[in-house]
Amino acid sequence: MQYDRTDARILEIVQKNNRLTSEVIGEMAGLSATACQRRLKRLRSEGIIEADVSIVSAKAVGRPIQMLVMVSLERERSDIIDRFKKAIKSSVEVVNGFYVTGDADFVLYITARSMEDYEQFTRRFFYENPNIKGFKTLVVVDRVKVGFAVPIETPPED
Repeated sequence: MQYDRTDARILEIVQKNNRLTSEVIGEMAGLSATACQRRLKRLRSEGIIEADVSIVSAKAVGRPIQMLVMVSLERERSDIIDRFKKAIKSSVEVVNGFYVTGDADFVLYITARSMEDYEQFTRRFFYENPNIKGFKTLVVVDRVKVGFAVPIETPPED
């Protein structure tokens, strides 16, 4: 997957606001709307742009309890890891899940309506899974920064 300087500019723009029209993005990147649409389509088809999403306030939709949970598995076998990844993907409470190195095997970002709701989730998701050795919950006090924007490296000019 390669991209050029113009693609890099488009990526910077859409990470800040993906609701802009192709005309506006093209103008900001020095392209026609049609050329901009072609580039956006290619960036999506190549997986450079993975998704176009809106960031929703968990608190505003009734899920004010947010946690980061560090999960350790009993054994690190590929079948166990794959099953746990599948469980993460199918759980609506798990907003983000990361397979990591270090003290834990996974780090999860989870939202809940209440601590009682989270307790029910832990019983169902963690305690009933025999492959989980343990988990540690960190309750989020304040969301200081939220987003998915990554720094875009601008390729050198040819």
